[in-house]
Amino acid sequence: MNSLNRHSHKRSISTQVNTGWRKALGAAALALATWWGAPALAADTKVSVAVQSLTASGTTAAANWIKTINGVTYVKLVVASSAADPEMSDLRAAVLANGGSVFMRFYTVQALSVMLPLDKVATIAARNDVNYVSPNSATARSASLIENATGTVSGSSTSPRIYSGGVYSGLDGSGVGIAVLDSGVSRDHASMMAADGKTSRVAKSVSLLLTGDASSGSSTLTSITTIVRNWMPGIDLSSSLAPGSVSRTAFEAAINNAQIGRNQDVYGHGTHVASVAAGRGAFRAPEATGMAPGAKVFDVKVLDDSGGGQVADALAGIDWLVFHAKEYNIRVANLSLAASSTETFLLDPLCRAVRAASAAGVTVVVSAGNFGKNGAGAEVYGSISSPANDPTVITVGSDNSKGTAARGDDVMNFFSSRGPTRGGSVDAAGARTHDNLLKPDLVAPGNKVLGAAASVGSGLDTLAMNNPSLVADFGGTKQTANQGLKYLSGTSVAAPVVAGAVAQMLQANPGLTPALIKAILQYTAQPLASANLLQQGAGQLNVDGAVVLARTLRSDLSAAIANASIVAGASMLAPGVAMPSTYASTLGGTTAPWGRIVIAGGTHVLSGSVLFSSYQPMYDPRLWWVKGRGARMQVSYWPASLTVAGNTFVKSVTEVPMITQALVTRGVLILDPLAGPSSLAGRTGAFTAVQLMAGWLASGGGVTLGTGITMAEGITMAEGITMAEGITMAEGITMAEGITMAEGITMAEGITMAESVGVGEP
Repeated sequence: MNSLNRHSHKRSISTQVNTGWRKALGAAALALATWWGAPALAADTKVSVAVQSLTASGTTAAANWIKTINGVTYVKLVVASSAADPEMSDLRAAVLANGGSVFMRFYTVQALSVMLPLDKVATIAARNDVNYVSPNSATARSASLIENATGTVSGSSTSPRIYSGGVYSGLDGSGVGIAVLDSGVSRDHASMMAADGKTSRVAKSVSLLLTGDASSGSSTLTSITTIVRNWMPGIDLSSSLAPGSVSRTAFEAAINNAQIGRNQDVYGHGTHVASVAAGRGAFRAPEATGMAPGAKVFDVKVLDDSGGGQVADALAGIDWLVFHAKEYNIRVANLSLAASSTETFLLDPLCRAVRAASAAGVTVVVSAGNFGKNGAGAEVYGSISSPANDPTVITVGSDNSKGTAARGDDVMNFFSSRGPTRGGSVDAAGARTHDNLLKPDLVAPGNKVLGAAASVGSGLDTLAMNNPSLVADFGGTKQTANQGLKYLSGTSVAAPVVAGAVAQMLQANPGLTPALIKAILQYTAQPLASANLLQQGAGQLNVDGAVVLARTLRSDLSAAIANASIVAGASMLAPGVAMPSTYASTLGGTTAPWGRIVIAGGTHVLSGSVLFSSYQPMYDPRLWWVKGRGARMQVSYWPASLTVAGNTFVKSVTEVPMITQALVTRGVLILDPLAGPSSLAGRTGAFTAVQLMAGWLASGGGVTLGTGITMAEGITMAEGITMAEGITMAEGITMAEGITMAEGITMAEGITMAESVGVGEP
């Protein structure tokens, strides 16, 4: 069945589902209302279409979250809850009473990882304390030149990094922790060593594989995985995991993956990603130093030895990094992975979890995905995957540096996923509304990026062994142990370029918040010629410019925002420092003009020096807003005790609807009116060339906001740049498992698209 037919078939299934599940769930399940004042959702909209389709089709599709045992079909799910009790005790008891098991209770998103008989899903979904049910579906990896190409060593204003006598001078990410949620990190690789060449900079190695299905309720990881893999019902393994508790100690011991001699990364994706973000590459030729070679790396393994995983494991990994963020100074998280989802970012579990991480002060960088073209080689819009579709993360697309440090020949990689985001919701009548957010946020080098190859036994990792062309230039697959190198392409290697850049920015100014970091990166990005907002976001990463702008700002901003000692419009500039006099960087002797474009609120394009000279409330990491909706995230911490420091370990993160909130001050420029409605043929709206927008700004264009942007109860905010009707987008993401990248490198994206309903032609 081809993509078009598969698309039509799944739509017919959805039509059948709307009637059957609405009857099954009943009116009692209409408790969940949308946050922006719309009517309560229909009962069946509380259950993912992928789960509904199992009943509607009368069959059980092959997927990692479905299994039939002794004639009973079970499903593994993530159940989001609105229970007042954070332990969700009643809901957990109901799962057990209905023949299921509870594997883990999350706190970055109030949810449970459960197993249920398929015919009991409707019963659980009908409860008033359940607000959404998603499948625990598969995740996967999204399938030195970068120092020069990004301005890290070629910039004129950043105290360019220099390597001499085994020491990096200039910005190298020292003091900043980067969590890499991936297939693992080879902690003994030379790229991961400190300056002494002996001490690993991988500060922690943990494996959360299958802990998203089960926590430390069992004494050993072996017994946990036995329960999970055998799909055993009637078991509640969730626990509070309080800091200093017996259960926490047992959990940390069970997930410890730092043992000497253990192959932390058999697949080899995570090691490469970590080396691009923070590798020290001067140990051999060719030079393969990453963006932040002084940063500490936190290896959070959520993908297995074939590069696959599941949503619950990724959620458990995010929980772990948020819990330890303050303790270990984890300021950056890199997720070069993706999950299939047609759910709105409001409900998608991964999106909710990364929003919680952002609220806790962690800058989350996510690969956009490698679905920018379909099987026929045509460009595809609307192919951003989850959680890259969340408005709080930095979503990174891929550009091609053409093997040179100069930017004049750089182009977009055709495989890089395009926006807008296509997650959405279905109302009671079955009509679907798409989020349609502008993504990606910016692009970075992602073609033939050189990085570390993990050592596995006497050879190299699976990627290198199965693709000899990736390592052919470095002595084939028989490279020196723990010194192997390989090339990879994809947005999965563009993301850690940005993650490492964020570490440099935080070293230069530790007071930056995640939202402010994103705005700085976008404002200083250099637009690629001809590419539009949905292809490249604000443009090409410019580390030199980002650091220059970061250094003009107060270093106490995050603390001032947290304790509400700064008000909208107050100066954000450091004492005695002015905004840059020119909006350009000199990279390798060539001028790189800043685009000065910031994407905000999902659909607005803003600009102007006021964005950084005066405090904009949208930089509060606890806030998010999209169009006319938004929320304030509330982060609570475990109380202090004899063994635990207060205000350190996150206990829960909840979202409260935003009622009245100033977001952007007067004096900011808005470009929405100039861009106009979106037309692919007319190259307007979201399809406007970013370089053209930058030209408008350079010539004095843009509309000045007289009163700013404030979200107020009862007032509908402007939609910003909207997507015109009649433009066919990807309704999900259906792609072949392997995508052939530029320069002859083939990388498998490997995402199981359980909810996909086809790819549309632009």
